[in-house]
Amino acid sequence: MAAPDKFRGTATAAEVAGAIAAGARAVGARCSEMPLADGGEGLLDVLGGANRTTTVTGPLGDPVEAPWRLAKGTAVIEMARASGLQLVGGAAGNDSIAAATHGTGELIAAALDAGAKRVIVGVGGSATTDGGLGALRALYPLQRLRGVELIVACDVTTRFVDAADLFAAQKGASVAQIELLRRRLERLAQVYVEEHGVDVRDLAGGGAAGGLAGGLAAVGAQLVSGFDLVADELELAEQIEGADLVVTGEGFVDEQSFDGKVVGGVAELAAEVDVPVLVVAGEVFDGVDDRLDAVSLVERYGRERAMTDPLPCITEIVAERLADRTRT
Repeated sequence: MAAPDKFRGTATAAEVAGAIAAGARAVGARCSEMPLADGGEGLLDVLGGANRTTTVTGPLGDPVEAPWRLAKGTAVIEMARASGLQLVGGAAGNDSIAAATHGTGELIAAALDAGAKRVIVGVGGSATTDGGLGALRALYPLQRLRGVELIVACDVTTRFVDAADLFAAQKGASVAQIELLRRRLERLAQVYVEEHGVDVRDLAGGGAAGGLAGGLAAVGAQLVSGFDLVADELELAEQIEGADLVVTGEGFVDEQSFDGKVVGGVAELAAEVDVPVLVVAGEVFDGVDDRLDAVSLVERYGRERAMTDPLPCITEIVAERLADRTRT
């Protein structure tokens, strides 16, 4: 069974799953493909893909065509498609102070207008550290959220105010700007208590997407582990139980991969039913290869090939490992 996350910047989860399956077919083995996500980028694709597109306000105010999904009353929204760092060309093109989540709020509003009663918002890959204020303003009047199950799929457990110190530099913020953003989040947390009666400061995951998760929690959203949500939606545990081997992976694997990320989640589910796991990753750190059967593409093929042409490498490794299992 192929159950990988994306290799950020080089291959989607679906492409990696396909490469794993190709390795299985090369030695005559069958392989089911189940690309996964941890709540960040890629969530929309693994939960069925887009079937709608809405023009919304991008992180710096420019219009953005944002794809999303609506099926059977459930909407799936990936905030990176509306408020993501890649939409502004990465950290170098971002204005970390001005970047806002207004477009994500517009996507949620579009889902509500279309009749959604359950809205899943995947957070990750954001350009923003606005604490979700832009999204909430786009959702006014907030009474429209009554009777709606709003779920935020978090890819980190970061607290609300900590979002500035931990992630703002990756979004182009200077040291002085990080301090400003931290103070802004502190003040915004107080505002959320005053206006909504919810203290978001100690919520695990409240700092996801620069505090967007906390902002949505202030108006009634439930914050959940993105991996757990995906696993439940796709019935991953049941699929693993019927497998002889699970191959998973992501761009790099380290100790944090066991804290709500795909590799750690898959390994845990597989261990519960005694199914072996092979991890194929761009790079492997923190002694993870002592805990799991893990292969580093960089170590095996060199950095240039691993970064520019990872899929044939993945196919080759899987074929070799399955051939070895057959011989033994």
